[in-house]
Amino acid sequence: MKIIFKIAKTELKNLFYSPIPWFLMIAFMVTCAIVYMDMVDSTAQSQEIGGPGLEYMRDLTSRVFTGRGGLFNKVMQNLYLFMPLLTMGLISREINAGTIKLLYSSPVKIRDIVFGKYLAMMVYSLILVAIVSIFMVAGYFHIVELDSGMLWSSALGLYLLLCAYAAIGMFMSSLTTYQVVAAISTFMMIGVLSYIGEMWQEIDFVRDLAYFLSLSGRTGHMLNGLLTTKDIIYFIVIVYIFLGLTIFKLTAGRESKPFAVKAGRYAFIVISALAIGYISSRPAMTGYVDTTRNQKMTLTVNAQKIIKQLGDDELEITQYNNLLDNFNWLGFPAQRNNYLSVWEPYTRFKPGISFKYVSYYDTVYNTGGMGVQMGFPEGKTMKQKAEIQAKNYRVDLGMFKSPAEIHKIINLTPERNRFVMQLKYKGKTTFLRVFDDMEMFPGEAEVSAAFKRLMSAKLPKIAFLKGNLERDITKNSERDYLVLANMSTFRNSLINQGFDTDTLSLETQNIPADISAIVIADPKTALSGITLAKIEAFIAQGGNLLINGEPGKQDILNPLLAKLGVQLMPGAIVQPEKELPQHLAQNEITAFAGGFTKNLAKSRTDSTVVTMPGATGINYSTTGPFKVTPLLQTNEKKSWLKKNKYVLDSATVEFSAAEGDIRKSFATAVALTRTINGKEQRIVVSGDADFMSTAELKRYGVKNCNFIYNTALFSWLSNGEFPIDTSRPDSKDKRMKVSTEQLKFQKIIFIWVLPALILAFAAVLLVRRKRK
Repeated sequence: MKIIFKIAKTELKNLFYSPIPWFLMIAFMVTCAIVYMDMVDSTAQSQEIGGPGLEYMRDLTSRVFTGRGGLFNKVMQNLYLFMPLLTMGLISREINAGTIKLLYSSPVKIRDIVFGKYLAMMVYSLILVAIVSIFMVAGYFHIVELDSGMLWSSALGLYLLLCAYAAIGMFMSSLTTYQVVAAISTFMMIGVLSYIGEMWQEIDFVRDLAYFLSLSGRTGHMLNGLLTTKDIIYFIVIVYIFLGLTIFKLTAGRESKPFAVKAGRYAFIVISALAIGYISSRPAMTGYVDTTRNQKMTLTVNAQKIIKQLGDDELEITQYNNLLDNFNWLGFPAQRNNYLSVWEPYTRFKPGISFKYVSYYDTVYNTGGMGVQMGFPEGKTMKQKAEIQAKNYRVDLGMFKSPAEIHKIINLTPERNRFVMQLKYKGKTTFLRVFDDMEMFPGEAEVSAAFKRLMSAKLPKIAFLKGNLERDITKNSERDYLVLANMSTFRNSLINQGFDTDTLSLETQNIPADISAIVIADPKTALSGITLAKIEAFIAQGGNLLINGEPGKQDILNPLLAKLGVQLMPGAIVQPEKELPQHLAQNEITAFAGGFTKNLAKSRTDSTVVTMPGATGINYSTTGPFKVTPLLQTNEKKSWLKKNKYVLDSATVEFSAAEGDIRKSFATAVALTRTINGKEQRIVVSGDADFMSTAELKRYGVKNCNFIYNTALFSWLSNGEFPIDTSRPDSKDKRMKVSTEQLKFQKIIFIWVLPALILAFAAVLLVRRKRK
């Protein structure tokens, strides 16, 4: 070890008596300062301006340091420009000057030479990390509640990447006497290792090895605050490969051995490294440490509990990928490792998940069950369409099953023949879908709900009444409830959140015993005696209920509501505002409703509203059989109850007490509770039915939280079992401590003064060295 330290010391002296390392250090310092100060300044400016953009001021540690434009991200993107200039002379300088012969003839071992020079580069890399740590320390003074765990994880990732580049550069330096050639070769090798993860993706075993060797995105977990053994081992293996190759290359110049022996040495290094990498990257062999403050890189407690309930029994996930689907690229072999990374948070806690892949081509159906053409020429057969698509994506059509072949295996028509994942556990199956949003893949809530479905958990079943022209859960019109209840391609639809939905006609059917809640949504015709009797019997037995009425139809529901001590008031709520319909009631969420779910509580804190286009107030008795609690209330300063009818597109409606208008805060939705048969019965009555409609869930121009409120209602009606609560505490690093005015002076310090001090120190050192 003494020899190694002496060589490292000598190498560091040679390094710092040269202007190149100082130049690179100054350039690195200036780059870090510009990126960091720009991010801090823009964030502080956003905070000072305030307004709507202020709501996005969260996770500032990630935004400033590890996000797409953050300090660590930018530095790592440009790091390959620095290290080759430092490493290009490590060995080639010795070869070019002839001093390598002296080293060969000395009693110093080759490995000591290599390790000593590499140790010097590790020290220099540590200096670069120390420069970055200056800005990490500055972050403590600039950002409130800085997430230090994420920063130290990122710093480790930066250091490991520097060490890997140094090892690559050292090997390239040993191959040539020309330093420029060594630098260019290092650039090329880093490029190869970055691109290799996209090569040979058709063969599973080779794909795993190529993915392991890939440098691209290897520090991604660390930047997000997650340390994994496979990532750390990866960098150690890369260093092992290139230092080992360097040692054998220099040894070959010192001794005469047959080519087979030399090749065998190189093969041993590569094969042993690949073996270590392949084994260490298996889910069962991977360890994890989440360094973030809120453990945001780890599944939530509820999700972990559900996975634990699966036990050691096999869970099989089969991916069905339709070549003619818009999401077909997700299932191509080149995307296989990205697909598996989606499941990594779950394989972390259940390593034994097995994955299968089935590719096919077949008709893709839209929401209405019609086939989708996707722009193919007219008159093309299914196979011809598949051939066009395969040629377009440059994939082999032979890997895709024909419609006849896939139909023998499974019927995916109910899933519209889209990209879908089938989960199989103890003989039971369920589907997980991709969604038409930016995230695409299911999140913790959807996956956890699917796991519970597999374990035969009693899922809440919601029955929507039909037979009196109620809102329909099978139609996609603006007034109906398909998006809310039954749209498989929409993430927040009830069927994707753990609920079962169905329709029920009480004229011909009885209420099943497994129904969790019944929804009566805006019937247009009077309920028959049979229907009323069955509903009343359901209520008497303690069943849960959701009743949505509408202005102008109070007489249809009021006879039923009278027995609950509730009545829909005559008239409609008016709330005139610029650029919004004057019949749009913007309801405030009560504290009681905010307790339904954490998301709704947060929405209430953020002052969002629940919009109801055409609503009426609700009168209720405090002495009836139920305890009645308001869920939504109007703002008496902005709205009132208009007694008489009015034309929606008329001039602004005016308040008129003479016509019976009433200005006060009205409850537009109430919760009714009582204890019966040993459990709490829960009923919700709303003075509007449109707040759940497709049109209202897509409303623009007002900050509403209708979907969050609707989901919370069904969560409350199902006793909070679903949707699975996967919410996390809000990040605390969402405010800046400095102003843009204060940053003006600090910019001068970081961008100009500190680099100037390094330059002055380097100049003095180099001048004194030259004089000696």
